[in-house]
Amino acid sequence: MKSGFAILIGRSNVGKSTLMNTLVGTKISATSFRAQMTRDIIHGVVNSPEGQAVFIDTPGIFKDKKSSLSGKLVNKAETAIEGVDVIIYVVDPTREIGPEERATFGIIRHLQIPKILVINKSDLPLDERKYQADYEAMGRDVSAVYSLSALRARHIEPLKEKIISLLPEGEPMYPEGQLTNVDNHFWVAELIREKVFSVLDKEVPYSITVKTESIEEKEGVMVISAKILTDEERYKRIIIGTRGARIKEIGQLARRELEQALGTKIFLELEVEVDKHWIERVE
Repeated sequence: MKSGFAILIGRSNVGKSTLMNTLVGTKISATSFRAQMTRDIIHGVVNSPEGQAVFIDTPGIFKDKKSSLSGKLVNKAETAIEGVDVIIYVVDPTREIGPEERATFGIIRHLQIPKILVINKSDLPLDERKYQADYEAMGRDVSAVYSLSALRARHIEPLKEKIISLLPEGEPMYPEGQLTNVDNHFWVAELIREKVFSVLDKEVPYSITVKTESIEEKEGVMVISAKILTDEERYKRIIIGTRGARIKEIGQLARRELEQALGTKIFLELEVEVDKHWIERVE
């Protein structure tokens, strides 16, 4: 029986969260085109006849010296590597290898842990994957290289089998049926945050957050109350929109996905609040 931790690491927006969701078979991590959508160390559990792999999604390596949040998230990603059994280094062949990519690879290059290079976005035409060969050349420094599409779930099984084969022998760390380490409050907040960026595109900074205030089961309906926190009044106005149009759209998208995922009717109450100090409270 194999059992162990496999960490997903890479620059922001290379598809780490999408890959973990695809590997696990359900949405656990929020996804977005925005940098550092993942802010916490999230586990996704995969069971097979050969054993159990616990995948660890991490914040993307994103160098922004002006952002204290960015620095905290990069530290989280670097700390999460400690004690893992396999490193899955995810790259995007549409983006040139530059200082940020080299810094990311530098974090893991000399670690004596099996490393797998995952070149994502194989579903795109080759002329869009301009730097495919450059990333393939990095394969000499890793245990294996896989080209796949996390979004389209193509060529996922060979990667999954390879990862489990590299894990040490051991008993499962999560009971059967438990797919993640996060609770419903966290998961709901992440899903709502994903919808904020989906609706608002680049109109608000990535440094907003969502806090689930309460989740209550009532007769035939789940009542969820949540707050969207931003650090400036102008962003609050943008999130709410003219006559509340934007916050209504965010709520509709979130409610629809929550109902599909949870199989029950959802009543979602959203508020927007200015909190200039929420970033300071991020651990």
